[in-house]
Amino acid sequence: MPSPDVDVIVAGAGAAGLTASIAAADGGASVLLLESKETFREGSNTAMSTSMIPAGGSRWQAEAGIEDDSPDRLYDDLMTKTKGKADPVVARALADVAPDLVAWLADTCGVPLELVTDVWYPGSSRLRHHSVPERAGHVLHAHLLRAAAARNDITLVVPSRLSAIEETNAGLQTTAVRPDGTEDTINTGAVVLATNGFGANEELVRRYIPEIANGLYFGGDGSTGDALMIGERLGADTDYLGAYQGHGSVATPHGVLLTWTIMMNGGILLNATGHRFQNETIGYSESAVNVLAQPGGVAWAIYDQTVHDKALPFKDYQDLLEMKGVRWAEDVPTVATIIDCDRGTVGETMRGASLFAKGDEDPLGRDDWAHVLESPFAVVKVTGALFHTQGGLQVDERAAVLRNGVPIPGLFAAGGAAVGVSGDNAYGYVSGNGLLSALGLGYLAGNAVAADLTG
Repeated sequence: MPSPDVDVIVAGAGAAGLTASIAAADGGASVLLLESKETFREGSNTAMSTSMIPAGGSRWQAEAGIEDDSPDRLYDDLMTKTKGKADPVVARALADVAPDLVAWLADTCGVPLELVTDVWYPGSSRLRHHSVPERAGHVLHAHLLRAAAARNDITLVVPSRLSAIEETNAGLQTTAVRPDGTEDTINTGAVVLATNGFGANEELVRRYIPEIANGLYFGGDGSTGDALMIGERLGADTDYLGAYQGHGSVATPHGVLLTWTIMMNGGILLNATGHRFQNETIGYSESAVNVLAQPGGVAWAIYDQTVHDKALPFKDYQDLLEMKGVRWAEDVPTVATIIDCDRGTVGETMRGASLFAKGDEDPLGRDDWAHVLESPFAVVKVTGALFHTQGGLQVDERAAVLRNGVPIPGLFAAGGAAVGVSGDNAYGYVSGNGLLSALGLGYLAGNAVAADLTG
């Protein structure tokens, strides 16, 4: 029987794979970390995120005087936002591990986390998002890469794509493919699938989430469904394949995220005819299909200087400003000119928004307006997008992949490769769900690999 060449192979060097690798290595395992895309430092979903990590009951919250949050409250919020449809085992495991996870990221991995206290996200009943100061995923990713590079037991190979896994009496036999087609056979005791979901696979998107198939794809180019297909060949259980994170405000044609902070602090969305079409404070994920349903599949975000100032800490917004993606209008008629629609309609819409902000009932159901928008007005053209899928291989509380409800020996999944905590559609997504699943399941998987290795 072949002996293992390495204790664990981790496929994918985003947040999930790096976290799993570091946790496993610190537990005594030798790790081979395979990454298929040379662009992963800039083009992974982790790098493209805003680095928000929810945790209930963290030490950062205690320092900020927020003492009424807890894993139980985070779990309840996840179940409420998904209307009870989130996987209860995974949601419970991630809610429970989150406080330890953020502490581990800071203390063991050197990630400089801080509590975000100036932004409320739909679905969160407490301020619980932890982020790097830049609020940029590529900064978080860089810190994790440095932490992995500091560990001698982690070998990163780029580019190399895990293409197949076979079960043997001695463990798992894997096949890794290089860009020139050369195949390497590697024997291992465990594999962590951390190759994200299938957002970059047009065929799978049309099969499982057709409602967003015509939207902009705004995610990592390596999210082609490799983990899902490998798992299915092994007979693994899958679930929640219709779940995804969308976003209703990607600036177009710039291809830069306009932070939803804009909406939560008083911004509004107008379509090409100058009308509002939704309650802007619903989640940004479910807003994607609403924006795509408008004429031309676009909308215009309208806000003011006060909102602009609150968006400035976000690196994506800074990038959008550098690209001159924000246009300023001195008055309502100029807003109408930018949108190229009827001035009277825009004027009526803006007057209505002012009245709603002062207390009148909004027929679209918005009741949190922050303040009355005042000129000059910022105008940004946006579209709806698919960021990443939230369903995949069924896992247990250790991130072990299940087959007929029973763990497949040695096989784990994390992040978009596994089921997430967003229910079965877009509406269940809460900001940070993706990174919570990536980092949390990666952490659980790495610790499980190390525990299994030591007996």
